[in-house]
Amino acid sequence: MRTSLTILFMFLFFSVFAQDNKNFIDQNYIEVTGKGEMEITPDEIYIQIVINESDNKGKESLEMLEKKMLAKLQVIGIDLKKDFSVKDINSNFKNYLLKKTDIFTSKEYQLIVHTAPVAGRVYRELEALGISNLSISNVDHSEIEKFRKEVKIKAIKDAQDKATSLATAIGQTAGRALYIRENESFYPMMAKTNMMMVRGAALDESYSEPDIEFEKIRIEYSVQVNFELK
Repeated sequence: MRTSLTILFMFLFFSVFAQDNKNFIDQNYIEVTGKGEMEITPDEIYIQIVINESDNKGKESLEMLEKKMLAKLQVIGIDLKKDFSVKDINSNFKNYLLKKTDIFTSKEYQLIVHTAPVAGRVYRELEALGISNLSISNVDHSEIEKFRKEVKIKAIKDAQDKATSLATAIGQTAGRALYIRENESFYPMMAKTNMMMVRGAALDESYSEPDIEFEKIRIEYSVQVNFELK
């Protein structure tokens, strides 16, 4: 008995599903693609810093270089608790055992700054301390999800405007949305200004901070929408 009821239920379910699908196909509809885009200035710039004792041939210990770096970052206005962290530490101890060379230690850090001019100053000030192994690993925005939602809304509204315009052109109207398919495109960012230009000017007293900026974060979405055509 239970088996018969289960089979009947499944038959009814798929019959309704098939009917709904058929109704959608049989309806008059207009298919359009809506697009939305936005460009935003990054406010999270990730700088990778590596201090290596071998770079200055052991003239200063890693601890001393680190102490000087942290003091300088505080002068710049960096919130060390929030925007600074240690990523990795290692040494060439294995090489020492094999070759009996000096033991040097290296340490890797991650620093987050929020404007391009501050990033430029970090490069310049740390270069003056003898810390030159810096690179920008990533840029992002603290409210990126909010902007993505806004672009999605732009895309669906663009689709509705297109459908309305096309339907009006043939004396009809676009009704409710019957089908929506979302396509997402997100383009990562690269530094527009070469940060190497900041380096080498570290000890020049006449040096003025360059107008550094980063390529904006570009967010794009497109949606395919089928609107009922009346």
